[in-house]
Amino acid sequence: MPDQEHPTLARRFRGYLPVIVDVETSGLSPSEHALLEIAAVIPEMDGNGDLQIRETHSTHVKPFPGARMDPAALNFNKIDPYHPFRLAVDEKEALSKIFQPIRAAVKQAECTRAILVGHNPAFDIGFLNAAVARCGIKRNPFHPFSTFDTVTLSGLAYGQTVLAKAVQAAGFEWNNDEAHSAIYDAEQTARLFCAIVNRWKDLVTIEKGSASDLLR
Repeated sequence: MPDQEHPTLARRFRGYLPVIVDVETSGLSPSEHALLEIAAVIPEMDGNGDLQIRETHSTHVKPFPGARMDPAALNFNKIDPYHPFRLAVDEKEALSKIFQPIRAAVKQAECTRAILVGHNPAFDIGFLNAAVARCGIKRNPFHPFSTFDTVTLSGLAYGQTVLAKAVQAAGFEWNNDEAHSAIYDAEQTARLFCAIVNRWKDLVTIEKGSASDLLR
């Protein structure tokens, strides 16, 4: 449990639970191309008020009927959408698998809803919302359009906007062979987001300490 000196997750982000998401797709158009992979990382706050990874959920997704496959996109993410060993599930089942633990985490953290954190999150939330609409899901745990963008945050904190370079600037390793899978990119983005949030907390603590010294 966070102590009284540090805010809870609900207080820290104005009632929102940040959930780090990455998707892999068969192209760039949410309405025409398929959602192929989705991963979501749920954070927690420790007793010192630091944000850290709590759990990761991911699934492979079957292309929806009529979805277009862009060869350039599939060559980039190295996904064979119809490979039997993917053990992919239909969109509705995939979203249920991802949304169920997020709803539970939102409730446990006493937040009102989740907010998507992503590296260029307009892409991720666009595909997520399109899949939600296709499946007729009424209870999307995410805010429909507000997001946290780690491109902007890492540009401010580290002077880097490319995910691989920002992750390395934050002090973490990057493996190009594992990149562009939803689970790897989501977890690396989560580490980056937590590092930036915690760095800001430490800077604010230092500023408060300096101000207190001046008043003595």
